[in-house]
Amino acid sequence: MKGAQIILDHLNGREAAAHLVDGKLQDILVDTDAPRPGTIYRATADRPVKGQGGMFLKTPDGPAFLRQVKGLAPGQTILVQVTGFAEEGKAIPVTQKVLFKSRYAIVTPDAPGRNISRSIRDEDVRDTLLGIVHEVMDEDDNMGLILRSSCATAEAGEVAEDIDAMLTLARQVSAETEGSVETLVEGDAPHAEAWREWTDPAEIVTAAGSFETHGVLDAVEDLNDISVSLGGGASLFIEPTRALVAVDVNTGRDTSPAAGLKANMATARELPRQLSLRGLGGQITLDLAPMPKKDRRAFESALRSAFRADTIDTTLVGWTPLGHYELQRKRARLPLSEVLK
Repeated sequence: MKGAQIILDHLNGREAAAHLVDGKLQDILVDTDAPRPGTIYRATADRPVKGQGGMFLKTPDGPAFLRQVKGLAPGQTILVQVTGFAEEGKAIPVTQKVLFKSRYAIVTPDAPGRNISRSIRDEDVRDTLLGIVHEVMDEDDNMGLILRSSCATAEAGEVAEDIDAMLTLARQVSAETEGSVETLVEGDAPHAEAWREWTDPAEIVTAAGSFETHGVLDAVEDLNDISVSLGGGASLFIEPTRALVAVDVNTGRDTSPAAGLKANMATARELPRQLSLRGLGGQITLDLAPMPKKDRRAFESALRSAFRADTIDTTLVGWTPLGHYELQRKRARLPLSEVLK
């Protein structure tokens, strides 16, 4: 089917959302038993970690770890937000920089400022959005605000309502600094996250069983295979280990001089989608197909362009002495293979 579709259904009894473009699975969100990113706790400082500048905290969902702590003493209460998923046996990663994020607006307590996404370049639209901000927010409000790129095509009333809702929630939560450990805000479930993040025009499908009728189940089944076809006989293999995610690129039967570069460029374009679908993060090492060193710059440019459109923070680290390419990706999701066990 042509065009974009957002399918809201369940997978193995878990709430899930799938994003299809021209019938091809672009992204999938599946609920887990772990605390969701975006969850806000009133936590208690437990014990510092010497030499790392961090602090273990007590939360309702178990121990959390906060980096770059200054002036925080054991026993002190603090508001923190879950930033991702913990590796097995490790504490929940959290931050003090609490954000209240919705489809159109992001409210940043104690970080004043009024900002509009740089992707909105139409001056008339920007002026309209600034007018909405002035109507909804007081000049002396200590809350910061970021208007997201989705505001470009939104109705003014929807944007105003979204800003007001996030400001109200931010003020309520920011006042909850006293008391025992408590979950103050739950992170968004997949259906809510899909509404928040997948803002391009799309057909919304909510009928039960839509994952089966729209081919999502077949696409998820394909993700159990470590190999991914790149066309022209080339392929890549994605294998998670305890230490890192290994990606091996093969040219197949193509023995032409340009085979390596073609396979590597195809990998650059496909890799962000595959990592998101499989829920993989952490250290990622690419064992690329052979290509001349002069072609490395073109590969890096293609890789940078591909990840620029990705919503998960990924750092392109660079080349190793052995000629591998390394990335560091935020653990924003649990591996799909673990979620669906």
